[in-house]
Amino acid sequence: MGIEPSLQSATHLAGDDAPGCGPLRGARQSGALSLRQQVYERVRSAGHISRAALAKELEVSPGSVTPLVSDLLGQELLYEVRDDAQHHGRGRPPVTLAVNPKRGLVVGLKLSDHEHSALLVDLAGQPVASATVRRGDNVRSVAGLLDEVEQLLARLSEAAGPTAPPILAVGLGMPGMIDHTSGQLRWSPIVNDRDINLAGAVSERMGLPASVDNDANLLTMAEMWFGKGRSLSDFAVVTIEYGVGLGLVVDHAPYRGAHGYGMELGHTKVQLDGALCRCGQRGCLEAYVADFALVREAPIALDGALPPRGAVLEALYHQAKDGNEAARAIFDRAARYLALGLANVANLFDPRRIILSGSRMRYDFLYAEEMLAEVPGLTLNKPPPIELNAWDDLVWARGAAALALSDLTPRLLA
Repeated sequence: MGIEPSLQSATHLAGDDAPGCGPLRGARQSGALSLRQQVYERVRSAGHISRAALAKELEVSPGSVTPLVSDLLGQELLYEVRDDAQHHGRGRPPVTLAVNPKRGLVVGLKLSDHEHSALLVDLAGQPVASATVRRGDNVRSVAGLLDEVEQLLARLSEAAGPTAPPILAVGLGMPGMIDHTSGQLRWSPIVNDRDINLAGAVSERMGLPASVDNDANLLTMAEMWFGKGRSLSDFAVVTIEYGVGLGLVVDHAPYRGAHGYGMELGHTKVQLDGALCRCGQRGCLEAYVADFALVREAPIALDGALPPRGAVLEALYHQAKDGNEAARAIFDRAARYLALGLANVANLFDPRRIILSGSRMRYDFLYAEEMLAEVPGLTLNKPPPIELNAWDDLVWARGAAALALSDLTPRLLA
């Protein structure tokens, strides 16, 4: 299969400069959770916090917090940090609380049509090790993908070392229609399997509790836990990758719809009887904006001189940068359709912010000023701010790790 892992240390994987990780909820927004879970999550989102500040932020008395903190310390889920650097007087140095990173790890996995990525993260949300592998050319089943995932996990464990904490859970995402609640995979463009229990298959193979979701929701989780969406209660993430995805956050939680499959922005129709989409229907937004749509038109701009598979899009982009008008026209057309898609998101959901993310954001024609300038003319009201977050390629795996942490937390605190 030609597996060539790329291992990175934590210093290469930072996504957001703010301390801590996880949604920055207000006290009232956290009210549905038990106070014990609120305490733990507030410590995790703060990075370090004193007992007094913890009680104040949760709007409860210090006496309510003290026994819960003692219990979490006893279970080694939290630990105390003495800040000697900030202590200049007599008496004991100030003590803050932090999530114990040595209590355990989670692994986030992103599977795609050409490459799989994995990220090992501690309970405080800090990256420990990462790896990527090229996907085998003839792998078209979930079982085959999991064979590759097993090798990926073995390399992650080797990179983390023999003294690393135990792995407690796994989060996995891939393109397609996936019900996070039931763990069911209905359809994915990267495998032939249909209507299977993906979470069950992953859990059985890995021997770990598994959480699964589609790749757009992974990116949304990454924004909500590590990125620009941490302090936002409501926002939308539009992803441009092999397809076009939409993740929606409502009241600091991902919204996945009545059937758990999330929003399919890429398959909303922008042209009746239009271009053929990979889903088999016509006129989908994806059929004009996604990778395969751009590659489909590339032979015209490249005069039929196509580079090897996987390099076509880069060649098209460089041609556009070098003044090839036909190549530039392909990106410009895609950008106008993207503006239409963003306007539809604004009209339908009225989010506080729309975040454009995904590795294809390096193709700056897709978010050029001319494209963004078209959005207000396509919305009824003033559209929300549209921001770009140009993550590294491991953002999807980081979102999968956030998914695993999110689902693991209630079990840890039960």
